[in-house]
Amino acid sequence: MNKLNLSIIVVSYNTKKITLNCLKSIIKSLKNSSLKYEIIVVDNGSKDKSVLAIKKLKSKIKNQNLNFSIIENKTNIGFGKANNQAVKIANSDYLLFLNSDIIVLNSAIEKLYNFYKQNEKMINFLGGKLLNKDQSPQPSCGPNYSLPMIFAHLFLRGDYWGFTRYSPNKIKEVDWISGACILTKKESFNQIGGFDEKIFMYMDEVDLLYRAKKNNLRVFFYPKAEFIHLGSASSGQRTYPILQVYQGLTYFYKKNFSSLSYFILKIMLKLKAVVSILIGKVINNQYLIKTYEKALALVR
Repeated sequence: MNKLNLSIIVVSYNTKKITLNCLKSIIKSLKNSSLKYEIIVVDNGSKDKSVLAIKKLKSKIKNQNLNFSIIENKTNIGFGKANNQAVKIANSDYLLFLNSDIIVLNSAIEKLYNFYKQNEKMINFLGGKLLNKDQSPQPSCGPNYSLPMIFAHLFLRGDYWGFTRYSPNKIKEVDWISGACILTKKESFNQIGGFDEKIFMYMDEVDLLYRAKKNNLRVFFYPKAEFIHLGSASSGQRTYPILQVYQGLTYFYKKNFSSLSYFILKIMLKLKAVVSILIGKVINNQYLIKTYEKALALVR
């Protein structure tokens, strides 16, 4: 096999239609590109016949030079572990991690790759501009998850005001980019040990890029490469992501910060849960009550 320019990694879990749309958009985006690439799909034990559908798509691909691999896990081993699995068989020095709920617009992959290659002496991790389904900007990068930033996120609608998460219109160095779209070199990824496999889902990219920054690796946001990101596609509803963020944040702080910082974080998360439960009771919202009762139990 000739040396590949890029290995594109997609983790799938019970998102058959969405995963197929993602894969088709990748192939369409690179149809007239000179990039030599491969697609590696890791299926985490889907029960919706995703693997069968992906294999059918693979058999229909007219580009016989496209290397298309499918790793079939028997169970859902988690997002980070599945990505690490794919990296081990990747044939390129360059890795593009894409969520299964991504739709590649136009030549976004080639734009992202070319910008990375032109600037790889200063860039180690690069994210594209994520858009909502209606193509409005989706906040997808931001500053470190410091205690003030977490407080702003939990209690001050920090995402809404654009200081905890944002979507710049210019190239910008940031502390983290969304795990839905990350381009990096295998060397940089392996240097920091890949994704932490103890984080099942959510916060994995924040932890990965926190370690990258500690190792003097640089993270950038590139707005000219645009991708639609549907968001929480394999979660089904909002309760699961909230609980995973609670678990991810507590693990991230316990692992990387002082006992005092961890203690303060837990107080903030408890307060957020209690306030949400009280609001749920006042407005008779069972979703709020049940979700944040579960969240509260995670930080007791």
